[in-house]
Amino acid sequence: MSTTAPTPTDAPVPNSKSAAKKEEKRLEKAAKFAAKNAKTTAPASGGTKKVKEEKEKEVDPPFVNTTPKGEKKDLTQPMAAGYNPIAVESAWYDWWHQQGFFSPQFTPDGKVKPEGLFVIPAPPPNVTGSLHIGHALTTAIQDTLVRWNRMLGKTTLYVPGFDHAGISTQSVVEKRLYKTTGQTRHDLGREKFLETVMEWKNDYQGRITRQLHRLGGSYDWDRVVFTMDEKRNKAVIEAFCRLHEDGTIYRANRLVHWCVKMNTTLSNLEVDQKVLTGRTLLNVPGYDPKERFEFGVIVSFAYQIEDSDEKIIVATTRPETMLGDTAIAVHPNDPRYKHLHGKFATHPFVKRRIPIVTDEIAVDMEFGTGAVKITPAHDPNDYEVGMRHNLEFINIMNDDGTYNANAGDFKGMKRFHVRTAVVKALQDAGLYIETKDNPMQIPICSKSGDVVEPVLKPQWWVDCKPLAEEAIKRTRAGELLVTPKQSENEWYRWLEGIQDWCISRQLWWGHRCPAYFVNVEGEDLDRKDGKNWVVGRDLAQATERAKAFAGDKKFILEQDEDVLDTWFSSGLWPWSIMGWPDVESPDLKTFYPASMLETGWDIIFFWVARMVLLGIRLTGKVPFNEVLCHAMIRDAHGRKMSKSLGNVIDPIDVIEGVALEALHEKLKEGNLDEKEIVKATAGQKKDFPKGIPQCGADALRFALCAYSAGGRDINLEILRVEGYRKFCNKVFNATKFAMLKLDESFVPEPSAKPTGKESLVEKWILHKLNAAAAEINTHLADRNFMLATTAAYNFWLYELCDVYIEVMKPMTDEAAPIEMRKSAQQTLYTCLDHGLRLLHPFMPFVTEELWQRLPRRPNDPTPSIMVSSFPVFDKDHVFETADQQFNLVFSALKTGRSLAASYNLQSDIQFFLYVQTDEEAALFESQVSTIVTLTKGCKSAKVVRELGDIPEGCGGAVVTPAIAVHALVRGQVNLDAEIAKCDKKLDVAQLSLQKLVKAESQPDYETTVPESVRLGNAEKRKTMEAEIATLELSKSMFVKLK
Repeated sequence: MSTTAPTPTDAPVPNSKSAAKKEEKRLEKAAKFAAKNAKTTAPASGGTKKVKEEKEKEVDPPFVNTTPKGEKKDLTQPMAAGYNPIAVESAWYDWWHQQGFFSPQFTPDGKVKPEGLFVIPAPPPNVTGSLHIGHALTTAIQDTLVRWNRMLGKTTLYVPGFDHAGISTQSVVEKRLYKTTGQTRHDLGREKFLETVMEWKNDYQGRITRQLHRLGGSYDWDRVVFTMDEKRNKAVIEAFCRLHEDGTIYRANRLVHWCVKMNTTLSNLEVDQKVLTGRTLLNVPGYDPKERFEFGVIVSFAYQIEDSDEKIIVATTRPETMLGDTAIAVHPNDPRYKHLHGKFATHPFVKRRIPIVTDEIAVDMEFGTGAVKITPAHDPNDYEVGMRHNLEFINIMNDDGTYNANAGDFKGMKRFHVRTAVVKALQDAGLYIETKDNPMQIPICSKSGDVVEPVLKPQWWVDCKPLAEEAIKRTRAGELLVTPKQSENEWYRWLEGIQDWCISRQLWWGHRCPAYFVNVEGEDLDRKDGKNWVVGRDLAQATERAKAFAGDKKFILEQDEDVLDTWFSSGLWPWSIMGWPDVESPDLKTFYPASMLETGWDIIFFWVARMVLLGIRLTGKVPFNEVLCHAMIRDAHGRKMSKSLGNVIDPIDVIEGVALEALHEKLKEGNLDEKEIVKATAGQKKDFPKGIPQCGADALRFALCAYSAGGRDINLEILRVEGYRKFCNKVFNATKFAMLKLDESFVPEPSAKPTGKESLVEKWILHKLNAAAAEINTHLADRNFMLATTAAYNFWLYELCDVYIEVMKPMTDEAAPIEMRKSAQQTLYTCLDHGLRLLHPFMPFVTEELWQRLPRRPNDPTPSIMVSSFPVFDKDHVFETADQQFNLVFSALKTGRSLAASYNLQSDIQFFLYVQTDEEAALFESQVSTIVTLTKGCKSAKVVRELGDIPEGCGGAVVTPAIAVHALVRGQVNLDAEIAKCDKKLDVAQLSLQKLVKAESQPDYETTVPESVRLGNAEKRKTMEAEIATLELSKSMFVKLK
C-alpha cells in the first residue's frame, strides 16, 4: 500500500519506474509554479492593513501509515516533497522482523558463518517504568555494532530481555498503590500484591518493547526473556544450590544496610552517601513532612563509672544508638584511662553494666576524649570491636524503625524521635556535655531516600574474595578486555577490595530463596545458624536432605520468606538467556561466551563484575570477551537526569516531538508529589520552552553515537539532535536529487570496480568513499563512535553533497558526451549505494528508505540494506594521485572563494589562475568548469601562465608557491582602502619572512635542526615569497588604476 499522498485524478498513474520518475519531475515543477504564484493576504484585526505576503511552502499532507503490519512499504510512488522522519521510519521495523533479518544467520549446514560470530546480550531494562534517554544511548551504541557486524557477514545475535528489578519495581508499585488507593501491600496480601506487580510488569514491558522497536534495535525478539520467567527461575535456583553446595553461599548473622522505608536489606551499591558540611535539618521518609531532624553534629555525653564519682566522656553522631552500647573502648597506652582498664560504667537508661575495654585498632588517643562508645549491633566499626572482644550484640531496633524492649523506656518510639528524646534525657540526667557541628556523610537508600541503618540480620551471603581473585587473574591474562582505560582501573581496584555480598532481600517481588529451615520436632534450633538449613532444587530434594539432617525425628520444612537480590538473577544473564543450566542447549554451545557486554560505567560493579564472578564459577568461562562502558547522560547543564528536576527525557518524545503542555502532563503520571511536580514543571519550562522538536530515531541515534568518545559524561543538548535531523534531511534531499540524474535507461554495472575511464573528480570521490569506509571500520573496531560518525558525516556533507553532486551536474546533462554521462552516473550510484550502507548502522530507517529506491546491480538479490555488505577498504578505489590533484584544485577553489568574499564579490566573478608549471596548468585547464560550478556567482575562470596575462585591477591570493588566484575587482572596490590593505598584509608577510630567514641563517641550522623541520621551513619560505610577490602585484595594479 502507498504511504504517500494519492496521485491527483487528472494526472497519469505511474505504472513503471520510468513513468514514476517523469511524474515526479512533473509534480515538482507544478508545485514550484504553484508556490511561486500563491500569495495570501488577510485583514488585520480592527482594520484592513495588509499582512505581509508570504510564499506558500510545498507541504505534504499529514502522514498516515497504510502499510499492513509486517509487509514491505510500497515505494512506487514519487518521493515526498520533504524529509518526514515519521513517514520515513514507518513500517520498516515490522518488515525487518517479519523477514527474519534480526535472527542469526548460519551457513547452509547450520554452522556459524566463516566471517565470525558477534553476540551482545542486551542489558535488560527494568520494568519499573518507560525507557529514558540513557537507554536510547545503550541501544544506539549496541545496535550500531550489531548492524555493522551483521553487514560484515558475521552470524550476529542481539538478545533482548527485561529485568524484574525487585526492590525498584516493588517500590514504584507500592507508591502508586498508596497514591491511587491509599492501600499498602500488606492490605492486599502477598499473592494479590504480586498479581498487581505482574500487571505493572506486563504493562511496562509492552511500553518498553514499543520504545525499543521505535529506536530501531535489531533484537532477536524470538529469544526475548524475562528474569523471572520459568527458565530463568530454574537457572537462579540451580545457581543458588550449586554455590551453597560448594560453600560459596553461606548464612551468617552480620551487619547489613537496612532501609526502614522499604523494610529490606540493601547492598553496599544501593546506598548513596549524602555529604553534610555541618548541622543540617532534614526530612526523613515515614515522618510528618513538617518534622525535621538534626544531622551533621556530634553529641558528647558522659557515662558514670561504676562505684565511683568519676565519669568518662564519649561522643557520637547518632546519640540514639547509646541505648545499644555494650562497651567503651580506650587505647591501651592512654595514661588517662589505665586505671579504668577492666572496670565498668553504668548505663543511665537501661540496666546494663558497660565494660571498659582496650583496643588500639578502634581508638585514636588524639581524637576527641580518646574514649569511644561501642554499639556492636548497629555500627560496622563497632561490630569488629565486638567480635574482637566477644562483646554482647544488642539489637535495639525493630524492622519498622521503632525501638524494641532492649531500649527500655524508649520502647515503641520511632528512631529519630528517640534521638531527640535521648539527648533530652541526657540533659535531665546531667550527663549531656555539648553538641558541635560535624562535617560528615550519612547513608541514604538510593531507592527510597530513607536514612539507612546498620542492623544485625541473619542473611545469605556470597563469599566473593576467591571469585574476585580468579576474575583478576583471567582479566590480566587477556581473557577479558575492559574499556575505556579508566573503567579498567576501577575494575581492578574494586575487585581487589571486594567484600562479601549479601543476597537476601526482605521483599515479595523476586526469586524466593530455595532454602528451607528444618524445624525438628522437640528441638529449639537456631534460625541464624546455616547448619539448620537445607537447600533444594525442588521441595523433593530439600525434603530428602532434611531427612538426612533430622534422622528419625519428625520435622517441618519452612521455606525462607526472603527473595534474592535482583543482581543475583541478572548476574546469570549471559548464560541463563542461552539455556543454562542445560549444558546441551544449542544456544549455549553456539553463543556463549558473548562477544561483548556494553553498558554504562555506573553499573560495572552492580552488574558486570558479578556476572564475571558468577560466570567463571558456574560455567568455567568469562561470560564475554569485552566490556565496553559508555558515558552517563546528563542534561545540557551537566545535571544528573532526575524526575524531580523535570529533565528526564523519553526518547519517543525526541523522536516524535512533544509540546510543553504534554511534558507537564507526563509528570502527573508518575509518583512525584505536588511540590516535586511544581519544581519539575518549572525545569521543563526553562529547558524546553517550546517543547521538544520532532527529530526522528535516526537523528537521535546518530547524535548519541556522535557524543560517544569514551568520556564519563554526556551533556545532551536537544538542539544538537535537531541538527542531525537536518543532516538526515540533507541525505534525503541529496539522494532524491541525485536519483533524478539516474534516468530511466540507467542500469548499474555488475560491480563497483572502476572502469579506468573515470574523470578526475570521479576518482577523487571514489578515493574519499574508500577512505571513509576504512576510517569508519577502524573507528568502530576501536569503539570510537564519535570519530566513526564524523567520518560518515564528512563524506556525505562535505565531499558527496558539497562537491561531487554539484560537479557532476553538467557531466550528467543531456548535452554531455554519453560516455562521460554514463561514467558519472555509475560513480554517483556507487557513492549513493555505499554511502547509505556506511550510514546504515547509525541511521537504519532513512538509509533503508533511500536504498530501497535505488536500482540493484544485475544479479544482486539483496532484499534489505541491513543484510547488504558493509563497505570496506578496496584497493581498486585507491586514487592517491587523483586525490592530491583534486585537493590542489579544491584548495585553489577555496582560496578563490575567500578572495571573492574579502572583496564582497557576489556575482559576475572572474578568476584568473596564475599557474607556473605545465603539469599543474594542464590540471587546472581540465578543472575550470569545476571551479566555476562550485563557486557561487562565478562567471568564468581562466588559467594564465604569465603575470602579464592577468588584467589590470585584480586582487590576488597565494595557493602554493607556484599557484595564485586573482579576481577582477576593477570598479568594484575603494582603491585607497585596498592599497592600504595590501601594505598592511605586506608588512606582516615581510616580517614573517625575515624571522624565518634569520632562523635559517643560524650557523648550526643544518646540523641541529631536524630535516623534516628544515624542509617544512623551506616550503614556508617559498609560500611567503610567493605571497609577497602576489600582494605587490595587486598593489601595483590598484596604484595604476588611481
